[in-house]
Amino acid sequence: MMREYYSITELTREFDVSTRTLRFYEDEGLVQPVRRGRTRLFRPSDRHLIRQIMRGKRLGFSINEIREIIQMYKEPPGEVGQLNLMIKRIEEKREDLRQKRRDLEETLAELDQAEESCVERLVELGVNT
Repeated sequence: MMREYYSITELTREFDVSTRTLRFYEDEGLVQPVRRGRTRLFRPSDRHLIRQIMRGKRLGFSINEIREIIQMYKEPPGEVGQLNLMIKRIEEKREDLRQKRRDLEETLAELDQAEESCVERLVELGVNT
């Protein structure tokens, strides 16, 4: 049975986030819980959005990138546009990570070379390593 509302406490436990995080998502306009006095009541659609936000964060997307993807889902071109944008963003993230890997491999090679030079110099000085 689909529930009508979830409390902020239920969602913080489910997604292992703080109440401050959920309030931040609300302030950023990513979720719009119903207010009953000072109590926030989250609809199933908000819960789904939080799940999408958490997935985006795990994939390394910024809040602005997540907002862009969510907005595209809500407006034309809708889901097709959202999926195409998501594919584009994933490709960009993948390329960023590949560049970081190249940079790391280059740095590791430089460290290996520096270490080798040190060992060679120690040998020249007659020090056993």
